[in-house]
Amino acid sequence: MSAVMHNAAFQELELDYRYKLKSVPPDELGALVASELRRNEYAGGSITIPHKLAIMEHLNGIDSSALRIGAVNTIVNEDGWLKGYNTDGIGALRGITEVYGNVKDARVVIAGAGGAARAVGYQLSTVVQELTITNRTMDRAEELAVSLSANPECRGTVRSIPFERDSLRVAIEDADILVNGTPLGMHPKTDETPIPIEVLHPDLLVFDLVYNPIRTRLLREAERVGAAILSGVNMLVYQGVVAFKMWTGIDPPVETMKTAVLGALGGE
Repeated sequence: MSAVMHNAAFQELELDYRYKLKSVPPDELGALVASELRRNEYAGGSITIPHKLAIMEHLNGIDSSALRIGAVNTIVNEDGWLKGYNTDGIGALRGITEVYGNVKDARVVIAGAGGAARAVGYQLSTVVQELTITNRTMDRAEELAVSLSANPECRGTVRSIPFERDSLRVAIEDADILVNGTPLGMHPKTDETPIPIEVLHPDLLVFDLVYNPIRTRLLREAERVGAAILSGVNMLVYQGVVAFKMWTGIDPPVETMKTAVLGALGGE
């Protein structure tokens, strides 16, 4: 999807850029950075699983936010000097505020403690009142909560809870926003959902980071109980918007990028 949206934006703006996909085995990552990414014809690149952590040792600099998150998803090349950033949280927060509004008094539950959840959790911990992390592996939820709490920029209270129905019910009952940061519900396992419909309620904004399918089972069930919903497409596009500006210095056509993604996914 990244290639689809970025190339659509390059074409509309008539920029001499092209976004190309490249599959890189883990043991060839360092060689790729040395032999290709440092060349002047590369403005930078996007990094995805499983390289978001491993790429960091091959860079000249890392943005402080990416360091705290512990993952890089965007690289900027300045005359062979490579700096890593993480734009996921910025993209997620933009999507949330467009639907929810100001989140400073919001109580948020995040399901998951992986890379995407860490990025979103970091960004939200700097602005919301309360953040609750839940994960099937409790140790990872606890570790993330402790890490976010220790961040000097953390504004609210951060805690962890077990990924169990009773704990989820109590936490979500008092929550304003629910974020799915797990891959549950992603194509092709579209019948899965991380959160049972019984604990959802009409006063929630339910944000699923999964973007394929656009309307996951979680979002469909949230809509059924009257909750507001937000697709992962928004985060995908908005994190790409930030990266595009870093590479080109130009604000991209956001609607063009979103339309390209929705078209590729067969959405509206």
